[in-house]
Order: sequence, then C-alpha cells, then structure tokens
Amino acid sequence: MDTRRIVIALLVALILSGGATYFVYTRLRSQTATIQMRKVVVSAKELPAGAVLKAEDLNTTDWPVTVQLNGAFAKIDEVVGRSLVYPVGEKEPILDRYLAAPGSGLGLTAKIPPGMRATSVRSNEIVGVAGFLYPGSRVDVLATFRPPGGGSPITQTILQDVEVITAGQKIQPDPEGKPQTVNVVTLLLNPEDSQKLLLASNQATIQFVLRSGADKERPVTRAVSLDELVAGARKPPEEPQPMKRSARTRKIVVVKTVPVKPPDFYTVEVIQGAKRSIEKFEEGAPAPQQQ
Repeated sequence: MDTRRIVIALLVALILSGGATYFVYTRLRSQTATIQMRKVVVSAKELPAGAVLKAEDLNTTDWPVTVQLNGAFAKIDEVVGRSLVYPVGEKEPILDRYLAAPGSGLGLTAKIPPGMRATSVRSNEIVGVAGFLYPGSRVDVLATFRPPGGGSPITQTILQDVEVITAGQKIQPDPEGKPQTVNVVTLLLNPEDSQKLLLASNQATIQFVLRSGADKERPVTRAVSLDELVAGARKPPEEPQPMKRSARTRKIVVVKTVPVKPPDFYTVEVIQGAKRSIEKFEEGAPAPQQQ
C-alpha cells in the first residue's frame, strides 16, 4: 500500500514538473520569436589601435533592436579601409567613435583627432619616468628655467593631464608592462599647448610627472623658486600672535587732534604814565596812536 502511494506521488510530481517546464519553454520561445534583431559589424579577432580594417577582420552578428548601440555599422563595406583609433577585442562591435575620420591617414595620424596636434620632445630615463611612459599614459609637464631679468631658477607646471600617444616608435603599450627607455615621447596637444611645450623644451629643462588616468583634476599651481628650497636654513618670520580677548569689555577712546586756528586779532600794550593796559585789535584795523 505504501509503495503504491509513493509511485502515484512520483507520477504526479513528474507530470507537474513536465507541465511547468513545457509552459516556461513555450513562453520563452514566444518571447524570443517576437524580439526584432538587426545586423551589426563586429571584429573577427583582436585588433590593435592603428590597424587598417580589412574584410577578413570583420563579421556581422545579430543584435537586439531594443538594446541601444550608438555608432554601430550594419555592413562590412562601411568600415573597410578605415583605421582604428582604439584597440578592440574579439567579437566586439565596431563603433564610429573607435575609428579615425575617413581620409585621416594611417598609423599615428589616424589617432590624432581634429583640432589636435602630435608634438614630440626628447626624452631620457629621468624625463621618461624611468621608462614607465606608455602610449595612453597621462602626464603633467614641468619646466625648470631662470625667469627673464635674472633671479633664482624656478620650476613651473606648464601642462596638466596630457596624453602620451607614442613612446619611441610604439603606439601600443607593452602587453607585459615592461619599462623601456626611449629617446622621443609624443604628446597629444592643442596648437597653443604645442607652442608652450616646444618653447619649454628649447629654453628650459622639462620633466614628465606620471599621473593616474582616472585623475582629471587640474589644480592651480604656483612656481617654486630655489630660495624656497633653502628656506629651512633661514629662520622663518614670526607670525603675529592673535590678540587675546579678556572676559571684561574695555572701552576704547579715540582722541582726534584738531589743529588750532590762530586768532584773528593782535594785542598791544598801552603805557600812559604809570598806567599800563592791554588792548586788542582786529587784523587790518589801524594801530593805536600814543598820546
């Protein structure tokens, strides 16, 4: 009797689970059938920055219409012959912002956006942050020079948050992150900043300062002079001590000095025998005559 009940319970459970599975399957199938798809161009393999896209480097795949993908292409012919500005992974959609403008050229020129310039300066192990400057690094540029008119040498930050686009002749960083000393570093700058960098490289000593790529702050900096480095040898001026306020209120009386105006009259001593007197006369009046 117990075995029969167990068998019946198992059959009921099997029927219920099968029905639930069939219901879920048909539901999902109907939803999938109603999703509209479109063709999107994707990469067939990993492609580095600066690569010129060929037909064999690309494929198309189905992409849901409801999932927004701005700048995507539907046909392979639309992107063949254009250069990549950024590297893309395998089966990653090719977007318009990843590509250089048509006719912008190949190699390094494809990585230069409109209105920007690639400016190269000499580098060494010190200037190049011990070889840890890679394409894509962000740096500040410091210049040390003697100001016009003489005076103590100063160091000033002349550029902030600048992108390194090449280190030597490489436009891609080392996959293993190994440091490499190069003789030339190329920065991506606007025309005005390019002039500043070239002037500083000829008239001053420049130094790159590596910064985090996530740090977009541009703090206001001031020049540091040589005198400040040896300021510790001199006794700094004493700061004025704050005035202590007493618990009792004191009344401050301000005395104002007013100049005294001279009188508008003069005095004359009059002698008449043994009698003497003092007479006052206004200015301009005739002097008294002695009798």
